[in-house]
Amino acid sequence: MLLRNLTLTLLAATALSACTLAPKTVRPALAVDNAWPIASTNTGSAVSAADLGWREVFEDPRLQGVIDLSLNNNRDLRVAVLNIEKARAQYRVQRAALVPGVDATATGTKGRNSSAQTQPGVSRDVESYTAGVGVTAYELDIFGRVRSLKDAALQSYLSTRETSRAVQISLIAETANAWLNLAADQDLLALSRETLETREESMVLIRRRFEAGAVSQLEVRDGETLVETARSDVATYIAQVEQDKNALRLVVGTNVPADLLPAGGLVTAQILADLPAGLPSDVLTRRPDVLAAEHGLAGANANIGAARAAFFPSISLTAATGVASGELSNLFDSGNGTWSFAPRISLPIFAGGANVANLDSAKASRDIAVATYEKTVQTAFREVADALAVQATIQDRVASQERLVAAANDTVRLSRARYGAGIDSSLNLLDSQRTLYASQKGLIGTRLVRATNLATLYKALGGGAPAAPAS
Repeated sequence: MLLRNLTLTLLAATALSACTLAPKTVRPALAVDNAWPIASTNTGSAVSAADLGWREVFEDPRLQGVIDLSLNNNRDLRVAVLNIEKARAQYRVQRAALVPGVDATATGTKGRNSSAQTQPGVSRDVESYTAGVGVTAYELDIFGRVRSLKDAALQSYLSTRETSRAVQISLIAETANAWLNLAADQDLLALSRETLETREESMVLIRRRFEAGAVSQLEVRDGETLVETARSDVATYIAQVEQDKNALRLVVGTNVPADLLPAGGLVTAQILADLPAGLPSDVLTRRPDVLAAEHGLAGANANIGAARAAFFPSISLTAATGVASGELSNLFDSGNGTWSFAPRISLPIFAGGANVANLDSAKASRDIAVATYEKTVQTAFREVADALAVQATIQDRVASQERLVAAANDTVRLSRARYGAGIDSSLNLLDSQRTLYASQKGLIGTRLVRATNLATLYKALGGGAPAAPAS
């Protein structure tokens, strides 16, 4: 009966904990325009790249395999996932404070009093045994202090979860960029080897003509300069390719099988070229880093509620029911029941300004969270705008570079013909070869910019991670 009454009392007290003094969280207005500065055919779409899974964007089977490896093995992502588990556990700890904690206790004492404390003829031995269940210092959350702290812990957990999604998005883009850089350097290595072979063949002809007295030593030295430049480039790109493999291995978190490394160069890499940007108001409010900042703002408001509640009375309950006896053998006999109920109220009168300072600190933290949210939105807007700026012009750059390579090829062909006919010196031929080599390297670099820009734009638009579940 006593236990039932105690339970009903605690449940009624818990029901009183229904209000909170935290201000309502309102998402700040976006501190950016609702239009991207670079007009493009894909910026007005209602669909955003955030709606596309990463396999839909990175279509190359080899690249897909590498990204899949990184999602399973990367240590940064693993830490981010473990941080979610930690934040979830901390939220559960804070939430547990909303309900009474019931403990079962059993004690036994045995001692002897002095003769001066004992009546004549009465045993000096003293025994006492108790057993019961009870609640110690359970706070009635009438003004929402505990509930506000629970809400702050929840928002911290949700923020951590969004941060983990941001890490996943960044990892996908970082893996793709590392893979693409390796493909580009493999192209450069193949080009430098081909150029070295061509220049060595040309050098053989130049030396023969020098021995015949048809060309000057200046032309020989110029040809040797080009040969050694190509030879140095071969050595440089061999090292660079190995460094790229090491970088890819680090970001993936494990060895990358040879059958997943780039094959065929950048021109064969399959990446979705048309990424819909959508509207800023949709893109920016869905990016995980922006959502994390929004949860941080909600958590700051919850802390304000806890700070405000500190100005009001705090009511706590300590209650217990059980049995007590002077002998262990009859501890649970009829008539040995005991109970206690000790409510406690604490009203803050003077705290040296600590409560006011805590509230001011909580409000300042809220203002910081607002500024952080706005800065996160502005940073996200710039990242998307920068990527769109590159996307808007990169195809023209690639096309121009391809025309430059075609023109340089024709120049080499014509120079070789004129040199063979004795019309021009080898200096003209060597100069045209130098121009061709530079333009070919420029084309590879421009193709790399186009490919990595797609990965960067996909990341900036918040794609590549599953939508967060409902709070």
